Amino acid sequence: MALAKLREMLDKKEISAVELTQQYLDNIEKRDKDINSYITVCAESAIEDAKKAQNTIDSGNATAFTGLPISVKDNICTLGVKTTCASKMLEDFIPPYDATVMEKLKASDIVMLGKTNMDEFAMGGSSQTSYFGGVKNPYDTSRVTGGSSGGAAASVAADLCAAALGSDTGGSVRQPASFCGVTGLKPTYGAVSRWGLIAFASSLDQIGVIAKSAEDTGYLLNGIYGYDANDATSSKKSEGNYTSLVGSDVSRLKIGVPKEFFGDGLNDEIKTAVLNAVEYYKKLGCEIVDVSLPSLEYAVSAYYLISSAEAASNLSRFDGIKYGLRSGLGEDFNDLIKNSRREGFGNEVKRRIMLGNYALCSGYYDAYYKNATRIRTQLKEEYASIFEKCDVMLTPTAPTTAYKIGEQENDPVKMYLADIYTVTVNIAGLPAISTTCGYDSKGLPIGMSLIGRAFDEKTIIAVCDRFEKDFDRKEAVL
Repeated sequence: MALAKLREMLDKKEISAVELTQQYLDNIEKRDKDINSYITVCAESAIEDAKKAQNTIDSGNATAFTGLPISVKDNICTLGVKTTCASKMLEDFIPPYDATVMEKLKASDIVMLGKTNMDEFAMGGSSQTSYFGGVKNPYDTSRVTGGSSGGAAASVAADLCAAALGSDTGGSVRQPASFCGVTGLKPTYGAVSRWGLIAFASSLDQIGVIAKSAEDTGYLLNGIYGYDANDATSSKKSEGNYTSLVGSDVSRLKIGVPKEFFGDGLNDEIKTAVLNAVEYYKKLGCEIVDVSLPSLEYAVSAYYLISSAEAASNLSRFDGIKYGLRSGLGEDFNDLIKNSRREGFGNEVKRRIMLGNYALCSGYYDAYYKNATRIRTQLKEEYASIFEKCDVMLTPTAPTTAYKIGEQENDPVKMYLADIYTVTVNIAGLPAISTTCGYDSKGLPIGMSLIGRAFDEKTIIAVCDRFEKDFDRKEAVL
C-alpha cells in the first residue's frame, strides 16, 4: 500500500502500528531467508517503537511518519544498532549516534525494522560483495538485485518494509530499483544531510529513497531533506513539499531524450520499453526534445577515478587502531595496520583503494584525477545547456535487466560499464528518479530514469507519477 494509505489506516485505527509492524516482521521471517535483504532485523526494538508510535497516534499527535515501518541501508548510522557497511571491518561496529536522517525520522516515531544488506562499503553494482552473503532478486532469486542498495530495493519489492532509505554514489539507489521493479529517488547533492552516512566518495554520495511509487519517494523525502550544520556540503536550497505537484498537469513540459543513451550496448528490449515511455509522454502532449550529452563516453572513467580517489582517502581511517577490526597478527604498529586492512577489506574495496591511491600518486595526479575533475565540469556545463531547452531528461536506468548471480562479478570492467547511464547524475549533483517502464521476455523489470534540474525533485516526481498511474506494474512473485 502507498505510505499515505497506510497513514490513513493508522489514523483511522483500521490497523494499529504494532499490527502493521508485526505483519512486516512476519514477512521478513517467512521470505528473507530466500532473499537475504537484511543484515540486522530489529524485531524487539521495532515492536517497542511501534508501541510508542501507537501511543502518539492515540494521543492525536501523529505526524506523517508515525508508525510507518521502514528499512535502513547498513551504511547509515543508527544509535545502538549495528552498522556494518556489509563488511568484516565493521562487523561489530555499533554507532554511538544517529545519522541526521534517522534523528529526523525517529522524532516522528517512525519504526525501523532493520538494516539492509549491500555491497561492502557501497562498492559494487550487484550487492554480491557483502561479507554477509549476496542479496537475491525477488523477481528471480538466481539473479542479482543491483547495487549497492540491493538489500533496500529487495526489501521494498518483497514487501519486507513500507519504504527504504538507501544511498546513491553512482546509481546505487536507481539501478537496484530498476532491477527489482520499484521506484528509487536520488535527490540533489546537498538536499539531504550526509551526516552519519559512512563515506564512500564524499563529493558523490547522497542518501536516497526506495519505495513502491514516485509519490511515496517524495512522501519520505519530505521527512529527511533539509540543511544540516553538521554537514559542510548541506544546502539551504531544498524547499520540501515534494509531492505538491503530484496529480498536476505535466503535458506542457519539455522532455529531453539524449541520443548517446540509446546507442550500442543498450539491450534491445530495454531500448524499446524506454522509447515506448517517450511515446507515452508525447501522446500526453509533452514536447520531446532531442538533446546531447557528448561527454557520456568519458563519464564512467571519470566517475571511477574520482570515487576511488575519495574512497582511498575516506577508508584510510580504518586502520585497526580507533575502531573496526583489529588483527591479531603482526609484531609492530605497521604490521597491525597492514594486517587489519588486509583481513578487514574485501577484494572490491581493496581494488578501489589501490586504484584511488594510484590516481593520486605524484606523477599520475594530473593525467588521471585532474582530468577526471575536468570531465566533471564539462558534464555540468552540458547538463546546464540541456536544461535550457527542456524541463526533464528521460533515459534508460541500466543497459541490461538483472543478470544471473556470478555472471559479471569476476569481470570488474564489465560491471563498471553497467553504471554508464547513472553516474553522470552524481557527477553533476542532479536529482533523478527511476521507475519501471516495462518487462523483458523473462519477466524482469526494465527501468527508466527521469533527471531534473538541481533541487527540482518536485517536477521529476510528478512526471514519474503520471507515468506510473497508467502503467500496469507487476509485483514480484516469491
